[in-house]
Amino acid sequence: MASLFRSQPVSAYPVFGSDAVRSGPPGPPPHARRSSTALPLSMITAKMGAFVLDFCSGSGDLAFLLSEKVGSNGKVIGLDFLKEQLSIASSRQKLKSKACCLNIEWVEGDATDLPFSDRHFDAITMGYGLRNVVDKYKAMEEMFRVLKAGSRVSILDFNKSTNPVVSAVQELMIDNLVVPVASGFGLEEDYKYLKSSVMAFLPGLDEPSMRLVQ
Repeated sequence: MASLFRSQPVSAYPVFGSDAVRSGPPGPPPHARRSSTALPLSMITAKMGAFVLDFCSGSGDLAFLLSEKVGSNGKVIGLDFLKEQLSIASSRQKLKSKACCLNIEWVEGDATDLPFSDRHFDAITMGYGLRNVVDKYKAMEEMFRVLKAGSRVSILDFNKSTNPVVSAVQELMIDNLVVPVASGFGLEEDYKYLKSSVMAFLPGLDEPSMRLVQ
C-alpha cells in the first residue's frame, strides 16, 4: 500500500465535468495523517512568507505543518466542507505555542466552488482529501483556477495502482493487515472504507486524466 505525492505545474489542467460537493468519510484518523504528511512536506514548494491553501484541511494536521514552513510572515488557509472538523482545528490551534500557528485561518467552503479569486495562492496542498470529494475533476479545476501561474499543487494520498500485481497486494494488505490492526485499536470504522475509496481514486499521471492547455 503506497502513498502518492503528486506535484503538478499550473500548466497541467484536468479534463473534468461538474456535479457535486465534498462528502464521505473524513479520511485516516489524525495520528495516521500526522505521521504520513511529515515525510513529503520538504517537497512542497511553498517558501517563507508564502500564501498557501490547504485543501480539505480537516482537523488541520497539514495546515499546522505548513504554518511552520511559511513562517509568521506567511499565511495558511485551511479549507474544509465540514464545520465540525474546522472547529476541532481551531481548538487545536489555540493550544499551539508557536507564533507561526497564528497565521492559519479556517474557512468553511465547497471544494468544487472555492470562495477565492483567480491566481490567489502561491501553493496548494491536500492530504488524504481528494478521495472524499464526489466530483474530483471539478475540485481540481478549482485548485488550478486559484493557483498562481508557475506554482504547484501537492497531493498526498493512497494511489490506485495501474499494476495488477501491486493492486492485488495492496488490497490484500488492507483486508488482512490494515483493517484488522485498526480494529484492535477500535478504529475499524475509520479504515474499513479505505479499499473501496482507493479503487475509486484517480489513476496515476500516466493515465489520460489530465491534459496540457496553452
